[in-house]
Amino acid sequence: MGFLAESLGRIKPSPTIAITGLAKELKAQGKDVIALSAGEPDFDTPDNIKEAAIAAIRRGETKYTVVDGIPELKAAICRKFKRENGLDYKPSQISVGTGGKQVLFNALVCTINPGDEVIIPAPYWVSYPDIVLFAGGTPVPVVAKLEDGFKIKPEALEKAITPKTKWLIFNSPSNPSGAAYTRAELKALTDVLVKHPHVWVLSDDMYEHLVYDDFEFTTPAQVEPKLYDRTLTLNGLSKAYCMTGWRLGYAGGPEMLIKAMASLQSQSTTNPSSITQWAGVEALDGPQDFIPRNNKAFKERRDLVVSMLNQAKGLKCPKPEGAFYVFPSCEGTMGKTAPSGKKLATDEDFVKELLAAEGVAVVHGSAFGLGPAFRVSYATSNKELEEACARIQRFCGNLK
Repeated sequence: MGFLAESLGRIKPSPTIAITGLAKELKAQGKDVIALSAGEPDFDTPDNIKEAAIAAIRRGETKYTVVDGIPELKAAICRKFKRENGLDYKPSQISVGTGGKQVLFNALVCTINPGDEVIIPAPYWVSYPDIVLFAGGTPVPVVAKLEDGFKIKPEALEKAITPKTKWLIFNSPSNPSGAAYTRAELKALTDVLVKHPHVWVLSDDMYEHLVYDDFEFTTPAQVEPKLYDRTLTLNGLSKAYCMTGWRLGYAGGPEMLIKAMASLQSQSTTNPSSITQWAGVEALDGPQDFIPRNNKAFKERRDLVVSMLNQAKGLKCPKPEGAFYVFPSCEGTMGKTAPSGKKLATDEDFVKELLAAEGVAVVHGSAFGLGPAFRVSYATSNKELEEACARIQRFCGNLK
């Protein structure tokens, strides 16, 4: 590579961002494209949050702040953890970053040494293994099968743990599968972790509020207080609060780790946007009534997409408990020939041919560590989803 750092050679650009970019390009060329590739709610940020940001600008809250979050926001985050998760954190145990991704990046880069292993249930969010690799660690995927509802079993977790294991990255509800662990399923996993005091838990709770059918969300440190001292509980505003572009993520954890993360952040981005932070105070402390309203729409969309995809030839689509994704298997289409004459050998072939033939952009499952499958984000209107699923049905029906 010469001029560029070796560490860059260990990572690749995010496939979800790449496919969304390609869909946008095709759209700009006048092609009729429906993009179901981005993990972004189509609802607008609630007005009270926007107004809080505008008020902050008018008050002159436009200067540098403390590196990892203003005291008012840290206090609001502590209240949130107590109110919603039964977790007690002090402001000195809270880290605020420019999006959940930065908080995750800081935590892993601050703790991983060469040779350290990080257990990641697959299918996983595309960034987990790449950040681990960038930090010099070794990702250890543990496959969660479709027939197990994409959830890992305690035996599989136990088997993956070695003396070199540093972290388990846990994400429920999951991106890309939407799978969410019940309290009992989570307890079975935390029972394993209690026996291995050297393993830390990074719980990515980004989709906490996006759950359906009376599902009750729990997080590892809440289910097993013995893990509190070695758990980083990560969350953010992008999904439930429809604030993807505002860039605000946060986490609660042991002071020693939080301090190290602040030290790293002080040499990279310094503080997240001061204006976004004030909007974050309002998001967490203000009315939450829009969340169940949005969820009602998401649940309808989920049911529509699951039903239509299961009617497509060669697809199998489980019904997830949360988030706004489904992760159908396209194993039944492998080996068939697309309208272009290309034989489908991988799920990447499937998504490329689907985009070419029908103008529907989805992300191949192998990017998330499990194929042949693909991820559909149903965070768009019912009308678009119906049309996109009809096109997917047609595409699968036309395979020879």
